[in-house]
Amino acid sequence: MRIELFLFPFLIAFSLTIGLILLFVLTPLFRRSVWRSDKRHAEKKAISRLGGTAMLIAFAFAFFFDTHLVITRELYGLLFGSLLILIFGLWDDLSELGWKVQIFFQVALTALIFIFGMRIVMLSNPFGGVWMLPYSDLVIPGFLALFVWFFLVMNAMNWLDGIDGACGGVSLITLVTIFFLSLKPEVYQPPIAIIAIIGIGVVAGFLLFNTYPARILAGTTGSMFLGFLIAVLAIIAGTKIATALLVLALPISDALFVIWRRLRDGVSIVQADKRHLHYRLMTLGWSERQIAWFFFGVTGSIALIALNTQALGKFVALLLVSLLIFSLLFFVEHLIRRQKTNR
Repeated sequence: MRIELFLFPFLIAFSLTIGLILLFVLTPLFRRSVWRSDKRHAEKKAISRLGGTAMLIAFAFAFFFDTHLVITRELYGLLFGSLLILIFGLWDDLSELGWKVQIFFQVALTALIFIFGMRIVMLSNPFGGVWMLPYSDLVIPGFLALFVWFFLVMNAMNWLDGIDGACGGVSLITLVTIFFLSLKPEVYQPPIAIIAIIGIGVVAGFLLFNTYPARILAGTTGSMFLGFLIAVLAIIAGTKIATALLVLALPISDALFVIWRRLRDGVSIVQADKRHLHYRLMTLGWSERQIAWFFFGVTGSIALIALNTQALGKFVALLLVSLLIFSLLFFVEHLIRRQKTNR
């Protein structure tokens, strides 16, 4: 295995991301741009939200011009889907869009990649082999399965982007996991590893400017693109959905917990609010840096489990980790209620 196969794409993506971010941060034209106030980053209204634009452009350039990648129909879907995210993300970053528009966009994005032939056709069988989904070739069930997967991952990453570095750091750990998993002898998928290393490069370049205190934000473009990239890689790599679910157990469990609470309270499931775990931890007195490192530590530990277990081990780990995380979420809510009662 030649190291330059992965080193050059990483360096191109990494350096181009840094160059674009410096352009956006230092150029008066971009520094004077008026961006909408950010409900999730209440104290960072003056910071540019062009970090995601830098990542997406750098990724597309490194991806499209890598001579070792054969761009299949599905990979064209990845490129065109990324372009759609760039357009919608910038629109949302300029003027906050309503939840109905966001849902419509995610349906349209799913339809686009569905047209490009992307399907969830199989899942890892924890007891050996794979489960072939019986209705994956039918339009409506196949589309719904794809939509649920993309909706869950993209929104989990989007909602995680509420504190400096959290979305980028968790995405970096997930992409590193997919990279090393793709190079294991029993898997060995160099094209997936190349795409993952390009993603690692753009996220690493972005994190140089996004860790606390952030000098640039990912914006809707960045958080949705990272979720989209991870969701796509999990599908086209064959049976990586279980791995992605395991590594992203913390943000996905938090997203499901928040969706349940919003449904219980009769509000929109995609409406921005302060119900997410990172905000609840801030209510308990945690700093942004502590919360970010908590997410990194949990995700990194789970990633090590994912890299060193087979299908059955991942299945058991997913059940145990999910149980622990949901217990944590309920415990945090209990602490907040007790804190309010004692005031």
